[in-house]
Amino acid sequence: MTARLEKSLEYGFAQPELLRQALTHRSHSSPHNERLEFLGDSVLNCVVASLLYRRFPSLKEGELSRLRANLVRQESLADIAMDLSLGTELRLGEGELKSGGFRRPSILADALEAIFGAIYLEAGFDGVARVIEHLYRARIEKIDPCDASKDPKTALQELLQARHLPVPHYSLLATRGDAHAQEFDVTCAVPAINLEVSGSGISRRGAEQQAAQAALEKLRGT
Repeated sequence: MTARLEKSLEYGFAQPELLRQALTHRSHSSPHNERLEFLGDSVLNCVVASLLYRRFPSLKEGELSRLRANLVRQESLADIAMDLSLGTELRLGEGELKSGGFRRPSILADALEAIFGAIYLEAGFDGVARVIEHLYRARIEKIDPCDASKDPKTALQELLQARHLPVPHYSLLATRGDAHAQEFDVTCAVPAINLEVSGSGISRRGAEQQAAQAALEKLRGT
């Protein structure tokens, strides 16, 4: 199974135990992937920043930061992980398996970041940069720099208005976690075109922004 994943990544591990750890959730066993995730998160942010800096030489710092935030957010990572069928490779504890952890965006995103961390340890910055560029190339090519100065909710509303469509409707699906560490799940719907997507965040506004970004990506792909 991992051979298929390595082919999709366009990277073969010389140390299979690193990939095994990257795919191991803490519910399964130790060593698990949390430390690799920490490393991979930092590497990902740096590589994506570099890719955006080179592709969009006229954009300001704040605009580049917004683009990077959209590319490295949990939902974007989970989408890439699903494209890689990463859920089928994860090593999860029995409870996570029963609850569908192999489909959970947070677990998928964390595992992908852990893989980036593992590649960095084995192949260095240039090695992991090649993998990240391969996985992100299509997403970066689709970016419209004219929207870089707008937050996703504003950009979505303007795009819908330009297409003479009604404004989106945001609904709170769920609130999870303790009061000091809550996570919000929100849907963004445009019933007129049968569009409904979701987003998550540590605030309701952040979740709505993620959902709006997901809607933008779907609309621009049509």
